Formats: sequence, C-alpha cells, structure tokens
Amino acid sequence: MGGEIIDPGEEIREIFGRIKHHLLCNRDMGLEPPRLSRSSSDYLEAVPPRIDSLQALRNYIGECRRCRLYQGRTNLVFGEGSPRADLVFVGEGPGREEDQEGMPFVGEAGRLLTRIIKAMGLERKEVYICNVVKCRPPKNRDPEEDEIDACLPFLKKQIALLRPRVICTLGRIAAQALLGKKFQITMERGKWYTLDGIPLMPTYHPAYLLRNPSAKRQVWEDVKKVIKHMGLEVRNHGSSE
Repeated sequence: MGGEIIDPGEEIREIFGRIKHHLLCNRDMGLEPPRLSRSSSDYLEAVPPRIDSLQALRNYIGECRRCRLYQGRTNLVFGEGSPRADLVFVGEGPGREEDQEGMPFVGEAGRLLTRIIKAMGLERKEVYICNVVKCRPPKNRDPEEDEIDACLPFLKKQIALLRPRVICTLGRIAAQALLGKKFQITMERGKWYTLDGIPLMPTYHPAYLLRNPSAKRQVWEDVKKVIKHMGLEVRNHGSSE
C-alpha cells in the first residue's frame, strides 16, 4: 500500500458530508434521525476539548445554570487543592457551610476528612477535594439524577486534568456517579476499582462517620489500602478518630 498522506481536515469534512447525505436520504424517506438523550447532549456540549487546565475549566463553567441547583446556591463549589495532587477525594455535594464559603468539605465532616488526610501522612493542600455536584442541593438532600448528569462531565474533566495516582470516593452518591448505579456502598466499599485506568477506592462519607462512629474502623482499613498503594507513611492513626 502506498503511503498516501491524508489531510485530517479534509477527511473529517468528507466523513461529515457522508453523514449529511445519509441523513438527508433518510429524511426524504420520512425517517427521523435518532434523538440523543438530554444527558448525552449535555455531555457532548459540556466540556470543549480546548479546556486544558483547572482554571480554564472553572472559567468555562462560569455562573452555571445547567440544572435547577443554581437557584438556591450562594456559591458554586468547584474544588480545592493541588493541581498536581496524587490523591483526589470526591464527595457528593456541598453542604451549608461549603455553600457559604465556596470551598469543599469545610464543615464538621470536612474537619474529619482533614484529620484523615493528616493521618495518611499528607496535608490537605497536597490533595485535591471536589464533589459530584458543584451546588448545594436544597436541605442537603441527595442530588437528583439530572443534576448529577449536568455536573458529571465537569467532575470527569477535573479528574482527567489532574490525572492522580488514586481516586477516593466518599459515600454512595460519589461511588455510584463514577462506578454505576448498581454500586452498593455497604457491600462493595474497600475494594479497588478503576476509572479510566486510575485506581479508585470507595469508602464511607465523613458525614456518615459522624452519625455512625463505629464505621471509622472500616474507613481506616480502606484508607490504609490507599496509603499502601501510594507508599505513604502513617503519621498518627489517632488523628482520624
């Protein structure tokens, strides 16, 4: 075969020309093209490929109104931490204090997460912390499916830009958003999964630990697996209690 060089732009134009011809033929025969779901349309439109930094992504999101959650928010909570973080924590959504301050995990659950991070031998500024949805759901209810669908492309883009060594999801909502709706936190936490080639460890949300202190031991066992995978040295187990 000859080594013919094909201009990429010309090739793309030819492909789209063929698609257009096919759709026009179908229209002439009375056939309507298949419709994309709302979530698929939102995903395709959500994050242009030119977004190449966390700040560019934040600028693109802007004062987001892509779902109803914007109506009750005080601040959009994008995320916080090192853009070179090896470890990313993903929660479900902002609470009241997070909404007020515009930062993730700053309430009582956030202070517990900070202690867990220190017990891992890290500082909070060394990791990256974000949520599935960027705006607080009313009365801290679970985010609804369409709200997650609207925000999920941004979370996935954050992870793609960070490219961490490990992702740790906190709670059922975060795990299901990234691993699928069938994920059961009580039965499947503490096991390794992968997301786009990145190891992922699901564990309980710190807010759950505040309500159920006995689960702290299970979370610590999950966290120790992350520590081992990352080659960290435990500073103080007691600081996570």
